Amino acid sequence: MTEVTSPASGGPAPHENAELPPEVFRQTVEHAPIAISITDLKANILYANRAFSSITGYDGAEVIGRNESILSNGTTPRLAYRALWSRLAQKKPWSGVLVNRRKDASLYLAELTVAPVLDEDERTVYYLGMHRDTSEQHELEQRVSNQRLMIEAVVNASPAAMVVMDDEQRVVLSNPSFRRLASELTADCTAESLVALLRDNLAAPIEALERQGATFSGKEISFDLGGRSPRWLACHGMAIHVGDERAQLFFTPGEQRYLLLTLNDISELRQQQQDSQLNALKALMAEEGLLDGMRETFNGAIHRLQGPVNLISAATRMLERRLGDKAENDPVLAAMREASAAGMEALENLSGSIPLRIAEAKMPVNVNQLIREVITLCTDSLLAQGIVVDWQPALRLPWVLGAESRLRSMIKQLVDNAIEAMSQGHIQRRELFISTRVENQQVVRMEISDSGPGVPAELALKIFQPFFSTKPPHRAGRGMGLAMAQEIVIEHAGMLHIDGDYHEGCRMVVELPFAAAG
Repeated sequence: MTEVTSPASGGPAPHENAELPPEVFRQTVEHAPIAISITDLKANILYANRAFSSITGYDGAEVIGRNESILSNGTTPRLAYRALWSRLAQKKPWSGVLVNRRKDASLYLAELTVAPVLDEDERTVYYLGMHRDTSEQHELEQRVSNQRLMIEAVVNASPAAMVVMDDEQRVVLSNPSFRRLASELTADCTAESLVALLRDNLAAPIEALERQGATFSGKEISFDLGGRSPRWLACHGMAIHVGDERAQLFFTPGEQRYLLLTLNDISELRQQQQDSQLNALKALMAEEGLLDGMRETFNGAIHRLQGPVNLISAATRMLERRLGDKAENDPVLAAMREASAAGMEALENLSGSIPLRIAEAKMPVNVNQLIREVITLCTDSLLAQGIVVDWQPALRLPWVLGAESRLRSMIKQLVDNAIEAMSQGHIQRRELFISTRVENQQVVRMEISDSGPGVPAELALKIFQPFFSTKPPHRAGRGMGLAMAQEIVIEHAGMLHIDGDYHEGCRMVVELPFAAAG
């Protein structure tokens, strides 16, 4: 037989069937690190080990013959003792927690197990009690629990929206503010949908956070819900590193990483800033409108004057050919030459008087933002005509690379045109529908639909021609609005047309290629 060596002594191990002397059991119990006592059936103590004395403060001689009730503080509910004696009466062990009192009257929490000791006839002859002081453990657990409750209370009461995700992008924790924000910004009102929306808007910083644990702060994003102002959020992200909880990694501790996103609603602050900017914008657009009116007036005059001047020039050339050599002395031809020269000079003077448009640098532009500004600027006109606006912006809209003021002017021209169409007295239903979306992953598509009389099919192209207008002669504007809008869209490599399939009024469709700007 192979010899088994004891790790401690290096000598041969005892035979598996060898009986240990009773003294070994007594010493084992005596030196056990847990308090052990043996009582009779009335709970009078017959034996107590050293740990019992160490925990309770009573020497062994002091407790022999005394009842276990000397450790009772009177604060443990009677129900606990009833349960204890009920289990013992069934010859079954009982485990629970009691509040005990030491010899010096100090209290401690005892995690106690009491078991019946049975003889060969299965009769209870003694009770074996084992307990340990768990006061410090309880205090630590309670402190952790209290801290958890306080942290949860603070997180749940925080106006900042918070969400924690694991390394597989699953939501493991979200506070009420985050869930409330999800219900306002997503169709299915779930935290997962809002996380997906945030990932779309914060792709680069979240990717860096996931791969490198790179913290980010103050990243602002906005969601336009179609109201007067969008929702602006300041976003912060950080990685949380915690120890792996799996038991199999106890001796080789691992680490788990979670991602914390915190969102602060700064919409009110941004709205105040935008209100201030809007006042300046009103003055700027009023000035631009005045300049556009002057340009339209000059262009209209040039257009009207160009015909007669061209006619005089043509007649002069015809008369010169007819007169031949006599042309130099013909007073009529001389008068026509003077008239042609005067006309050309007038055209040059008018052309030189047209206010120049300052070239504007192109930059990433939020089309939703421009539409909202235009709606705000047109509020008085919309209210005066009793027009209801249905504004449905795309929640995620790419930037368009363009001249901001030019694009804003284009949108305002289209909105003004729609308001003008619905201002006719016989129009009862007055609704303006504006929407944006991404089309074919290439362009931003904007639709402005009105419930006016619509545009006849034969005029669908003609209305974009300069100086063409369906308005009465006494009405403002000389037919340059849609032509200017068309010009601006073409400047941005886009398209502007009337939707021929829309028959409830007129729908203008603008398609602008978007830029890959973050």
